[in-house]
Amino acid sequence: MYSYRPGKPVKLPGRTAIYILYSFTAPIIIPCTKYFMGGDTVIVCLMSGNFVQRGEPALLPKAVRAEAAVACGADLVLELPVTAALSSAEGFAAGGVRLLDALGVVDELCFGAETADRDALWQTAACLRTPAFSEALRRELAGGISFAAARSRALAQLGAAPEVVRQPNDILAVEYCKALQALGSQIEPAVFLRQGAYHAVLPEGENPSATSLRELARPEAWAAYVPAAALAVYARHPAQYRRENGERAMLAVLRRMPEAEFAALPYGSEGLWRKLYRESRRAGSVDALLDAVKSKRYARSRIARMCMCAYLGLDADAMAMEPPYLRVLAMREPGRALLRQAHETSRIPLIQAGTRVRTPYFALETRACDLYAMFAPPGAPLTADGERHSRIFYQNEK
Repeated sequence: MYSYRPGKPVKLPGRTAIYILYSFTAPIIIPCTKYFMGGDTVIVCLMSGNFVQRGEPALLPKAVRAEAAVACGADLVLELPVTAALSSAEGFAAGGVRLLDALGVVDELCFGAETADRDALWQTAACLRTPAFSEALRRELAGGISFAAARSRALAQLGAAPEVVRQPNDILAVEYCKALQALGSQIEPAVFLRQGAYHAVLPEGENPSATSLRELARPEAWAAYVPAAALAVYARHPAQYRRENGERAMLAVLRRMPEAEFAALPYGSEGLWRKLYRESRRAGSVDALLDAVKSKRYARSRIARMCMCAYLGLDADAMAMEPPYLRVLAMREPGRALLRQAHETSRIPLIQAGTRVRTPYFALETRACDLYAMFAPPGAPLTADGERHSRIFYQNEK
C-alpha cells in the first residue's frame, strides 16, 4: 500500500495484522493508514493481479479484490504486473517500487513488517547492497547452505543485524528499502507493525495470517477478521480460485514440456530445473511435486513459482521483460484526481482495465488471465478472454 502524504512509522492499535497487498485481506490496512496519516491522504494500492508471489492463483479475482480495496477507502488501485508478482521477494519489491517511483506522485511507501523499526530495515538494506556483503554471501553459499542461512551469516560477519531478515514480512520490507535506495527514489518508507504467525493454518485471535484465512472456505467465516465493506464485496463474488482446481491442467503442461523448456525457466539454476523435469514425470499432484523437489537449499515457494511460470509459459526471458504500461483497476474520485496528475508526471503509460495494447507483454498478461480461469471452482465457467473484457471499477462518492 502506498500513501500520498508523509507520515512516521507507527504501531497500529487493536487489530494489527497488516497484509501485503496481494492478499485478499489487504483492505484491513487501508482505514488504518487513513487514520494515522490524515483523512485527506490519497491511498494508492499496487495489487498483484490473478497470480501471487506464493506461486499460486489469487484466491479471488483481481477485479473483486480491487473493488474491495476501494470499498474500504483506497482511492486508486493499480495492478502489479504478473512478472513482478511471480518474482522472488527481491524482484517483487523492485518491480513494485520501480513502477510507483515512475508515477511521480507517490510520497510514501507503507508496508507491514515484524520489525517496526524503519532505521533498522533501512540500514540492513544498505548493507545488502555493499560489495563486502556480496563477497561474504558468495563464501557462505559455497558451503551448500540455504540462501536464507547464508544471508544471515554474511550480515552477522559485517556487524549487521541478521534477525531483521528472518521473518517473511521483514525480508520483503528490507527489499522495499533496498529498491528505494537503488533507484535513489524520493519516496519515504513507513512501516507498520505486523503481528501474528505468517503461515498459521488457523486464525489466531485478532491477528490471523492470510494463510489461515484462505483455509476458511466461506466468506462469512472471515467476518471477524475482514472489514464489513470488503466482506460485502466478497459475499457477492463467492467463487474461490484454488490451485487444486486446476492442478491437472498444470501437470499436463509440465509433462508435455521438453527438457529445453525446463532449462529456460526462471529460478532453475544449479540444476534445479532438471530435478523439476524429472519429478514432474511421476508426481500425481502439484503438492507432491513441490514436496519432491524442495530441499534445504531451495524453498517450496521458489519451486511453486517455477511451476506456475511453466504453466503460464513464462521463461526467464519473459520474466525479465519490463512492463510497458501500468494498469488501473479501480478508483474513487480522489484517485481520479491523482490519476490526472499522474498522466502529467508518469514516466510509464497508464492504461485502464480492458484496454488492448499491441505489445508482447500484453499478450503475455492476456494468456495468464485466460489460464487463471482453469483454477475456478467446479461448475464455474472457464471463460477465457477475460483481460480484454475487464472494466475499471469506479465507486461514486455517497
